Amino acid sequence: MSGGTSRWIAPFLEALGAERGAAANTLAAYRRDLEHFTGWLCAAGADPERAERPEIEGYLAMLEGAGLSPATRARRLSAIRQFYRFALSEGWRADDPAARIGGPRPARKLPGTLSVAEVELLLDAALTRPGAKAGRARLLCLMELLYATGLRVSELVSLPAASARGNPRMLLVIGKGRRERMVPLSDPAREALAAWLVIRDAAEAERRRAGGRPSPWLFPSRSKLGHLTRIGFYLALKTLAVSAGLDPTRISPHTLRHAFATHLLANGADLRVIQQLLGHVDVSTTEIYTHVLDERLKALVLENHPLARGG
Repeated sequence: MSGGTSRWIAPFLEALGAERGAAANTLAAYRRDLEHFTGWLCAAGADPERAERPEIEGYLAMLEGAGLSPATRARRLSAIRQFYRFALSEGWRADDPAARIGGPRPARKLPGTLSVAEVELLLDAALTRPGAKAGRARLLCLMELLYATGLRVSELVSLPAASARGNPRMLLVIGKGRRERMVPLSDPAREALAAWLVIRDAAEAERRRAGGRPSPWLFPSRSKLGHLTRIGFYLALKTLAVSAGLDPTRISPHTLRHAFATHLLANGADLRVIQQLLGHVDVSTTEIYTHVLDERLKALVLENHPLARGG
């Protein structure tokens, strides 16, 4: 161990990426959490590779004293647990000092969502967006696909163009952990996709004639990734929210994913189907949408029932 961290972090992350197919963003988050933990131990004069339970609990107590949320503390403890479990499995340690440490239970925060009318306002704003036709067609395609499929924003912006060929009724999506799933497309989404492909392919043909390399992505850009970035779409969505007369602080790509799931559930979709469409491994993750629906139904009663209004 040297340099205020642990030499075990790099092989742990490599194993996480190889065995579980963890995404780059996930691996970066693990690295930040573990480097903060091991750095704190080293600053306190402890060796992370020989740390015992009291030292790990001391770190967690420090996080609580610093005012970090239960969710953040639970996430960091999860990273620490997996780190020492890996060290045990590799034979680097004879024990797992984090195995019996209980973590904070983060409060289950209900996801923000949108009404059908608000989604329609966003789609109308995308359709009538001022500026170049190409930008309008791309934004409308992004919006229609997101609301029709509930894709994660990282899945949406990194769709390959090949997945959209042939006017498909279903899209093959590569999600977290490289898990594949099929998601159906609505008719408006298919129309927006077809219109965008015409414009995209024309621009790609022009680029090839100018000596440029063709892009494999459905939404190519000049970013290092070669496709539209999550931040780029996030900012475009905020601007669109303002154009639609909605509060931009309430609108994000994840809000539209929540709206997709909540609206399906409200219209009678089975929870297991929604789980598959969202790409959740565990149905318990999807069950939060039943709580969202319960809250909306309670609000509906309180706002509209004559006795509730009178009371």
